[in-house]
Amino acid sequence: MPRLPRRLGHEDTATLVEHLDELRARVIVVVGALAVTFGVAYAFRNQIIEAFQRPLPDCKVRSDVTGECLEAFRLTTLSPIEPFMTSFTVSAWAAVSAALPVLIWQIWGFIAPAFERRDQKTIARLLSAGTGLFVGGIGFAYFVVLPAAIPFLVGFDSENYDIQLRAREYIGFVALTLVAVGIIFQLPIVVLGLVRLGILSAAKLKRNRRIGIVIAVAIAVILPGIDPVTTILEAVPLLILFESSIWLAVFFEKRWLAEAAAAAAEDEIAAPGEP
Repeated sequence: MPRLPRRLGHEDTATLVEHLDELRARVIVVVGALAVTFGVAYAFRNQIIEAFQRPLPDCKVRSDVTGECLEAFRLTTLSPIEPFMTSFTVSAWAAVSAALPVLIWQIWGFIAPAFERRDQKTIARLLSAGTGLFVGGIGFAYFVVLPAAIPFLVGFDSENYDIQLRAREYIGFVALTLVAVGIIFQLPIVVLGLVRLGILSAAKLKRNRRIGIVIAVAIAVILPGIDPVTTILEAVPLLILFESSIWLAVFFEKRWLAEAAAAAAEDEIAAPGEP
């Protein structure tokens, strides 16, 4: 049985074989996590697919006389293999999403020794915050964006069409929207990372606020869902996140500069005096 991967310190040294052995152990952990989460997701695939269908309107066709629902929305398939492949794909995406923290932790554990301890703490906090923001983005997409966007899309000019929802395309759209909104919620982490590396600064972000707003709106336009409802619902959090990123950059930039100055002072005191 392979040993669990050992976390190296910044000062530790290791041979190429030891690094490869650590990488192999971490890959085994990730594959094991994916296998477990896939098994669980596949066992609950019906519940997952049902959850994906909740943003759909309650009724597809209603009686003009009684208002009673005559036909509900139901996903359709067009090939013998499509039901299996759709359920397999849904389970795979759910497994990857559930195992994502393990994947991120193992990647970080492998590359962390390359960073100094002070930087390790900063990056670990950013990764933790990014994971929380990703989950928050998925929740926002599921409970706010999709319930508003999907009824608008399937009801648009519905009197002119016999609306049929293909399972693969509908679930793909829902999954892509969830992931896309989760990714755009990483905006503060990306901005803070660039500020930490010195590529951006709080002052530069303030000066170019209008350009940032235009870019945020442009990103919302090219995200899944070209209808105005989805675009607006995706643009609003992007603009809020961008503005929040500016003020977070102001706060953390001052803090990081103070920490860098303190570290430089400590190094100067610890350095031996010149003869």
